[in-house]
Parts: sequence; C-alpha cells; structure tokens
Amino acid sequence: MAKQWWLVKSEPEAYSFRQLQSDGSTVWTGVRNFQARNNLRAMRRGDAVLFYHSVSEKQLVGIAKVSREAYADPTATEGDWSCVELEPVKPLARPVTLEVIKKDPATAEMALIRNSRLSVTPVTREQFERVLKLGM
Repeated sequence: MAKQWWLVKSEPEAYSFRQLQSDGSTVWTGVRNFQARNNLRAMRRGDAVLFYHSVSEKQLVGIAKVSREAYADPTATEGDWSCVELEPVKPLARPVTLEVIKKDPATAEMALIRNSRLSVTPVTREQFERVLKLGM
C-alpha cells in the first residue's frame, strides 16, 4: 500500500510537538468529528504526519509518523470513535505559519485552509514536500 501524508492539529497548551518529543509517542485520542475520525481510520503504520499548533500559534512545527493504526478510542464513553498512535520524527527547522501556507500556491489548497475545523486531514505528497522545503 502506498504511503500517505496527513496533518494533525493540537493547541500547544494542550499537547505540543515538544511534549510528543519528550513522551516519545502518544495516543491521538479525543477526536469527535466523523470526517476526522474517518481520516484516523485511513491512516497506516509509517504514514507521515505534519504536526500543526493551532489557536495560539497557527503554524506547522514538526513531523511525526503513525506507529499504530486505528483502534477504539479508550477515552470515548459513547459512540464509535477511533484513535491512532504517533511518534515524533523531527521538528521543522523553521515553523511554517498559516500565513505562509495560505500565500504559497503549492499549499494554499490544503484541507487546513479549506476545512479549518478538522483536526485530522489528508495532505498530498506535493503539499507535504513543499512544507518541508518551507520549514528548512
């Protein structure tokens, strides 16, 4: 199966990329949107993940990878919700701000822009590679 690319969002005050690096891995729980849940369920082990600090920072700050595919979210008290496990790969040398993402033709159509409420979105290979270049 081909590798896929994703973006996850977290408020840095709630869970930051630095915390993920410190922890070494995390269970990505608490997603309560059906489309975002379906995106979690589509993730495969080894898929690359852009880590976005939302709300207070609004910038891409790191790269993670899926280390365990979707399973039942242990924090869900009702409903059919899923989670995945993520591991840090590396921080971006330079954060890529939302302003830069919106202005760059290669990233302006990212789901982050088009559907900003989703906490888990797919990213194209081209978008992922462009973010890496912008974050050098």
